Amino acid sequence: MSPPPSPPPRCPALLRIAPLLLAVLLASSAAPAASRLTADYYAKSCPRFHQIVQDTVTSKQISTPTTAAATLRVLFHDCFGTGCDGSILLSAAPLAPPPERDADINLSLPGDAFDLVVRAKTALELACPGTVSCSDILVVAARDLVTMLGGPYYDVFLGRRDTRISRASLVAGLLPRPNMTMSELLSLFGARGFSAQEMVALAGAHTVGFSHCKEFSSGIYGFSKSSSYDPTYNPRFAQGLQKACASYGEDPTLSVFNDVMTPNKFDNMYYQNLPKGLGLLASDRGLYGDPRTRPFVEMYARDQDRFFKDFARAMQKLSLYGVQTGRRGEIRRRCDAIN
Repeated sequence: MSPPPSPPPRCPALLRIAPLLLAVLLASSAAPAASRLTADYYAKSCPRFHQIVQDTVTSKQISTPTTAAATLRVLFHDCFGTGCDGSILLSAAPLAPPPERDADINLSLPGDAFDLVVRAKTALELACPGTVSCSDILVVAARDLVTMLGGPYYDVFLGRRDTRISRASLVAGLLPRPNMTMSELLSLFGARGFSAQEMVALAGAHTVGFSHCKEFSSGIYGFSKSSSYDPTYNPRFAQGLQKACASYGEDPTLSVFNDVMTPNKFDNMYYQNLPKGLGLLASDRGLYGDPRTRPFVEMYARDQDRFFKDFARAMQKLSLYGVQTGRRGEIRRRCDAIN
């Protein structure tokens, strides 16, 4: 069995995290279940696992360029909600409570990520039936997409099982919203063991993707008696957003790139935008406006390599949150339904 595919050579800034560091991270910050995960989990049971996922990711991203951002967002909502267990992937079932996917905060999750996981699962079921969990597919696909867009490569530990439980009611208050104060966000991340710096590093995922106009409309229309937009916006940027979102009431799908400078490249431009008032969401601009998080924004704006290293570590930590292993959970035959 050959090792997982190396990062594509066209991305010179790719970074690998040393196995020793991964072991330390795993031992020091992960739950006991996470300690059963291994980097070569499918080496014997599904030797082509990494290649199949990478091929599926490449094909989907080329045909649908929004796939990377969509997959990062779905992964975050899965892991940060009730743990990296594939609960976000389950669809509604007769007589069952509404699943996580139907929670109000998850209704806007892009379908590209769900389609990607289905495609990868279908190919893997043909190659090695009943072997690979949907939660492992999601974690690896997100990593491969980050790498494909020029971001850091990082090793992923595998062996997660898929949960049999998914309820919209369980995620109430667990996921960050764009209008939360910085204190609320820090408290939310802190409750899961993430520091302020790790929160800022994870926010760097906004260097790709988009947000719907309704998520920031309160900041660009009728903000106050003295200004139609939030003064923390760059004036020209706010005026451009007002024009771009003018008809969002009739078309709720209208959206704007999170990073208007390099929207399809995974880099540190997101952080460079924030001091200029080019943060799209209130939570983005709050990272620069709050003294508890501003130093990390400034550091990542100066040093892309440091951002890549810290983002990789934070994503590894996120991917270990609330996993199920051993006899817990199952290997789903279909990612949208329990067996």
